[in-house]
Amino acid sequence: MDSNGDGCGDFEGLTRRLDYLHGLGVTTLWLMPFQSSPGRDDGYDVSNYYDVDERYGTLGDFVEFTHAAQQRGMRVLIDLVINHTSDQHPWFQAARKDPDSRYRDWYVWADRKPANADEGMVFPGVQKSTWSFDNVAKRWYFHRFYDFQPDLNTSHPKVQAEILKILGFWAQLGVSGFRMDAVPFVISTKGADVAKPTPQYDMLREFRELLQWQQGQAIILGEANVLPWTNMQYFGDEGERIHMMFNFHVNQPFPRAREWRRRAADQGAGGHPPAPRHLAVGHVPAQP
Repeated sequence: MDSNGDGCGDFEGLTRRLDYLHGLGVTTLWLMPFQSSPGRDDGYDVSNYYDVDERYGTLGDFVEFTHAAQQRGMRVLIDLVINHTSDQHPWFQAARKDPDSRYRDWYVWADRKPANADEGMVFPGVQKSTWSFDNVAKRWYFHRFYDFQPDLNTSHPKVQAEILKILGFWAQLGVSGFRMDAVPFVISTKGADVAKPTPQYDMLREFRELLQWQQGQAIILGEANVLPWTNMQYFGDEGERIHMMFNFHVNQPFPRAREWRRRAADQGAGGHPPAPRHLAVGHVPAQP
């Protein structure tokens, strides 16, 4: 709903339509990325985690929207893109310009192009490498996705503290949950000397603890495109990590039927351990 005639939907317009959505029986709204961004990847290249892209309005418009949604018993879920930032983000700009910048270690650098630079692309055929040379820093930087989306060094304590700050910021503005983008990459070790990335699952527990301290009923919905028999690592033995999961492997059972049958023989019927009743595995429609 475009409130000002500029051809782009915005929060003021969306707020006007909440009564209509409520009348349809909608109880939760899931918003795609809306934070400040150059827009090269539909907003998944974030340049400011603490603001609204001017095309969609202001922080004030967003708060008015979340309050109006709460008044109608509707919850708001937003995308949380913390594996990488835009290369236009002030953090990356400071990191590339000054070796002594506090943000230098917030990204993943190498003096030489790593031997495995041509492996692990998220978009093979579109990406040529996961490492690119920065002419300002005179070093190579890691990017699991596009070259204009440098990966954050999510293992760094200060980066983790910033992620908790981002969660708390939006929770205080009325957000009830986060669809966390690319969770396996967020929690994996990164670096030129990392031959096999190791998941740091307890990072998810820290995110959840902070979020539920801020807002008891808030959730984390993790996008984790992982093998089904690793699902429980993301939930935790006691359900102390993420609440829900989008797992695209679970959505593609037929091409994997033979593999699942083999796993079923080893692990019991179903091919993967059943989740406890207090957990949920999200399902998304098959893509053409």
